[in-house]
Amino acid sequence: MIKAMIFDLDGTLVQTEKLKALSYARAAVVLRPELDEAAVVDGFREVVGLPRHAVARELLARFDLETAARRQMDAHAVETPWQAYIQIRLGIYEKILSDPEVLINNQWPHTIGLLKQAASSCPKVGLATMSYCPQVQRVLKILQLEKTFDFVASRDDVENGKPDPEIYLLVADQLDTPAAQCLVIEDSPTGVQAALAAGMACIAVSTPFTGKALHTSGLLEDRWIVDDPATLVTVVDRMMAEKRGDNGSGAEEACF
Repeated sequence: MIKAMIFDLDGTLVQTEKLKALSYARAAVVLRPELDEAAVVDGFREVVGLPRHAVARELLARFDLETAARRQMDAHAVETPWQAYIQIRLGIYEKILSDPEVLINNQWPHTIGLLKQAASSCPKVGLATMSYCPQVQRVLKILQLEKTFDFVASRDDVENGKPDPEIYLLVADQLDTPAAQCLVIEDSPTGVQAALAAGMACIAVSTPFTGKALHTSGLLEDRWIVDDPATLVTVVDRMMAEKRGDNGSGAEEACF
């Protein structure tokens, strides 16, 4: 029986992965103006969901950015080229997010709709995101979701990022719900891996950045990967039915 739903943020509720891809691509072009921005965006698809330092290192290597980034280390008071790249990218990303309309226009309607349904029908609803707290607070405020969750955990709250299960176990603990009674909504293989490692059920909603990797990862059966947004609630209903044995027992305490 599912008594709590836990949502990821980036890529799941908001198309921030697309915006992050643009910020990494534009930062790469700052370092090497001859680069094709679209090529860097495509490169980001291969590393989406990984920790920030891993993404930066991979893109540095793939697009030969290290020499140019090394020249920026002193200007950004950092010790490594990948940190310089990150600082350039963060400045660009902050400018992108400074316009509230960008976030409003990049919501995923299907998962936002599911979240609102869960908030009205589930005993507990949580958020587990690898974004940092100030960024999370800004996004939730702009999207008017500040009061939607019973508990929000960000990258600031854990030692280990996804795919480590720490953040999902933390949310379950704070929701006072056993992991086996939690359903996670994710968009990336890294997030799915974290949810499964925590002992939770998981449904993945694919995006243009994560669809291929989700299907080839082997982490979930295809029936638990949602490619068509119109089928999301149906897939969630199917999992809920399986988890409660489809006999309605205890339904008054469960989601949906």
